[in-house]
Amino acid sequence: MSTNQDTPAANGMDAGEDGDAEVYEIYPGASSVRPIQPHGRSRPAAAQAGMATAEYAIATLAAVGFAGALVFIMRSDEVRGFLLNLIRTALALP
Repeated sequence: MSTNQDTPAANGMDAGEDGDAEVYEIYPGASSVRPIQPHGRSRPAAAQAGMATAEYAIATLAAVGFAGALVFIMRSDEVRGFLLNLIRTALALP
């Protein structure tokens, strides 16, 4: 674990007798400030109720379109001949 240059451990400072080290705040006073909360919700919770179903439908349509393109390409004589030649040379004994 690396230590920051400004920490007491990096400067060789010891912890006190009770084992507590002095703590330095990076932003003084930041611990006393409340975090900013948004003023209301930007969208109602029901607005995204069907998003997963719509995303699956779009992904399925894209996969079917890609499969159709592959079938079209694989039916051509050039590709079929290339694949058969590849298989024949792979199975041929040296």
